[in-house]
Amino acid sequence: MVVSKKALSISPSSTLAIDAKAKKMRSEGIDIIGFGAGEPDFDTPDHIKKAAIDAINAGFTKYTPASGTLELKQAICRKFKRDNGLDYNPSNIVISNGAKHSLVNALQAICNPGDEVIIPTPAWVSYPEMVKLADGVPVYIHCSEEEGFKFTIDKLEKAITDKTRAIIINSPSNPTGMIYSEEELRAVADLAVSKGIYIISDEIYEKLIYDGYKHVSIASFNDKIKDLTIVVNGVSKSYAMTGWRIGYTASNEQIAKIMANVQSHATSNPNSIAQKAALAALEGPQEIIDEMSAEFVKRRDYMVDRINSMNGVSCIKPNGAFYVMMNISKLIGKEIAGMKITGSDSFAEALLEKANVALVPGSGFGTDIHVRLSYATSMENIVEGLNRIEKFLSM
Repeated sequence: MVVSKKALSISPSSTLAIDAKAKKMRSEGIDIIGFGAGEPDFDTPDHIKKAAIDAINAGFTKYTPASGTLELKQAICRKFKRDNGLDYNPSNIVISNGAKHSLVNALQAICNPGDEVIIPTPAWVSYPEMVKLADGVPVYIHCSEEEGFKFTIDKLEKAITDKTRAIIINSPSNPTGMIYSEEELRAVADLAVSKGIYIISDEIYEKLIYDGYKHVSIASFNDKIKDLTIVVNGVSKSYAMTGWRIGYTASNEQIAKIMANVQSHATSNPNSIAQKAALAALEGPQEIIDEMSAEFVKRRDYMVDRINSMNGVSCIKPNGAFYVMMNISKLIGKEIAGMKITGSDSFAEALLEKANVALVPGSGFGTDIHVRLSYATSMENIVEGLNRIEKFLSM
């Protein structure tokens, strides 16, 4: 049987795979502590849920324009002005079925076969596969822990070739939680403008920033970089709305039109009811963001302190998102609980099998000496999970 070679080249998401395995074990009655999939453990606020219920009761259940409703686009424009100092019109906005869908649209809109897209690693597992789906070629810049998991401008410049079409920037980052400073982003912007390279700026975690750090959108510096930037955002992380599947992009009108055309044939419009909920999220009370951020800081600090007190593992403190990258390099080549640790996959497998703790191996992110733990779970789970990890390390 002949099937698509492109489809066969796509790897499954390791973040969802580990979560699925943990859920299967739970269904079998096994007590699993999960540090896997990245979504806030908070409930969607009541006023957002009410907006969706009202939409259903009002019969707002039909097709909308393929790129989203005008009222939600206008609210997104107000959000960009208010939060990022960016002026956009509704014609610049495309609303999609989650930020992941927005990223796929962006790459489909700008890539031709063989075009290179630069991805700093550790990076979210889906970026390379999205590039491949768009017939592009992922090019990696490895960013070490010693560098704060961030690339230098020299490394970026060396990675650029005549085939470079775009650079993906994710700040705050999944999986590292690192944040690029305004100074660092300005250097990237200057280089991108000089080379005529697109920036895909994934800002989905922009509201989850701690320790006095500030989110800066690279598109806000000047009109030239704004024209080259596709800003990707959504409501999933900031408003605990992962399942509602509303993401959006802001870009120049030409790219926005192409993305809207692609989307019109792929999925039609984003969910009409979820669009009403997203409108309520953006325009309504914002207290949930502060509440989540305060709780995430407590959990992060506890997790970082505990990990750094354990033998054989360590981590640096992230300043955004809700992930910690735990360094396991000292364990590679050793045996724990009768299982040989050869890298992040074997560590994650051994931990799940022997300690009933699920986390995500770093191999899918581009680093085999780290594993990712999410602290978007209760403090009770964090304490118990870290207790199990500490006990596992002494087996």
